[in-house]
Amino acid sequence: MTVSLAAPAQTAPPPRDVDYVAIGDSYSAGTGADTVGTTATGPFVPTLPCTQTANGYVDKVDTATPVVLVKNAACHGALLAQPTWDGVTSVEDQIAQLTAQGNLSKDTELVSMTAGANDAGVSNVLFNCIAATSDACSGAVLASQQALPQVRANLIAAFTAVHSQAPRARIVVLGYAMLFNTAGFPVLPADRQELINSGTAGLNATIASAAAEANTLYGAQVQYVDVTARFAGHEVNTLSPWLFLSQVDPFEPRNFHPNQEGHAQYAAALVASVNLKQLARP
Repeated sequence: MTVSLAAPAQTAPPPRDVDYVAIGDSYSAGTGADTVGTTATGPFVPTLPCTQTANGYVDKVDTATPVVLVKNAACHGALLAQPTWDGVTSVEDQIAQLTAQGNLSKDTELVSMTAGANDAGVSNVLFNCIAATSDACSGAVLASQQALPQVRANLIAAFTAVHSQAPRARIVVLGYAMLFNTAGFPVLPADRQELINSGTAGLNATIASAAAEANTLYGAQVQYVDVTARFAGHEVNTLSPWLFLSQVDPFEPRNFHPNQEGHAQYAAALVASVNLKQLARP
């Protein structure tokens, strides 16, 4: 008699993926993703305490294999350490909420964020440089620069808080694109364009410095991604802008945010900055 023993069935290994969480301000909340070039596809409708727009860069990163978006907690207008006067959820509270929900944990492999512009008073800079005098513009930029040490401290605190809850995660903090090309259309005097761009450069340097400090002091695994070279030639006043600027309303909330193509470029910058296969775990 011949006895045949069947080989035991092999259990397939669990799939490897990248659990992804996003936090931050309007750039990560998708603001502007419903605009094409200089055209908005509909009105901007705030939904406090956390306004988001679909199909922003976070949603586009979610389509990359093997990324799985667990939660996007970013909110239009968010400050780093405190709610706004009208109750927009701060980045600090976004982190706390994600932690309480179990969405930010040791299982998280990737966290992305944009933050700091609201704390640095960028809206005040834009208002004064667009609608007021040159002196008011210069004063607003100076006030923004003076706020940067506190922005840096709050960024380090945010990076550290994320790392403490998600110690295995790569934290990618994306910088801000330059808004104006001084060789482009003269939508503002060139000196004001330069002042605004200098403010953006200072903010980006602060974000990069905060990331480096968090890594040195806490091993936070933060990676700063500079998008200025990628967006060069596609500022708001160029023929092919990747940033939205309404042709009829200088104070439209989506102004100076990535448009549809801009969000695609932010997603591409993020994906290019990390090795998703190396980050993936069962």
